[in-house]
Amino acid sequence: MSGSPEDPSAGPSHGKPVGRRIFLGLVGLGAVGVVAGSEAQNALSRWLAPVMANDPTGLVALLPLGDTFRFYSVVGSVERRDGGDYSLTVGGEVATPAKYSLADLQRMPQTNLTETFHCVTGWRVPDVPWTGVRLSTLIDRAAPRSGATAVRFRSFDGTYTESLPLDKARRADCLVALRMLDAPVTHDHGGPVRMYVGGQYGYKSTKWLSGIELTTEEIPGYWERRGYELDGTIDE
Repeated sequence: MSGSPEDPSAGPSHGKPVGRRIFLGLVGLGAVGVVAGSEAQNALSRWLAPVMANDPTGLVALLPLGDTFRFYSVVGSVERRDGGDYSLTVGGEVATPAKYSLADLQRMPQTNLTETFHCVTGWRVPDVPWTGVRLSTLIDRAAPRSGATAVRFRSFDGTYTESLPLDKARRADCLVALRMLDAPVTHDHGGPVRMYVGGQYGYKSTKWLSGIELTTEEIPGYWERRGYELDGTIDE
C-alpha cells in the first residue's frame, strides 16, 4: 500500500479499469508464475507493476503471484523523484526542524535488516533485505518537544499519510529505507525513500516518503480513516 504500501483492498482514484478478458489472462499468468518459482514470480510482478499502479479496481494486485510484492498506489500514478529533486522534511513538535536530500540520508549511518514483509490482505514476502537510516536517528536530531507522543508520515503522492506512537517509531527495526532487495528502492516500490516498519503490517510502511512530523497525538492515516486498525501490529 501507499499511497498504501502494496495493499489493494480499496481502489485508487485514477487509472483505466482492466477489462475482464485481460484480467482473466493475467490470472493465468499469475498461476504460471506461482508454479515456475520465485524468479518467475518476481519478473512477472515487475512486468505487471505499471498495470497494478494504474488499475482503479485493485483487482490486478490480487493476482496469485506467490511470495512477491504487489504494486499499488491510492492515487494511481505517482510522479517520479530522484536524487536531484528528492527531499525529506522533519518537523512538527520539534526544536530543530530539518530538511534532508537523498545524498544527506545516504551519508548517515546505515542499518541492515532482513525481515518478512506482511500485507494485511494476506500475502507476504519472506526474508526481504532492507537498508536505511533508523527513524530514531532523525527523531533525535530534531529534538522532540516534551508534548510529542507520535509521528506522522506523509507521501509525495499528495494523499497518503500514516502514523506511529513515538515509542514504536524509536524501535531499531523502524527504518527510513533507501535500499530493499539488495538494490536502491525503485519508484514502484515507493522510492527513492520509503518507510519500513518492522513488526507492523505493510500499510504502516509509507511509500514515496516526503515528510516526518512529530505530533501530540497519533493521527489516523489514510487506511485508518477507511476502517483499518490504528495499531498495525502483525497478528501471528
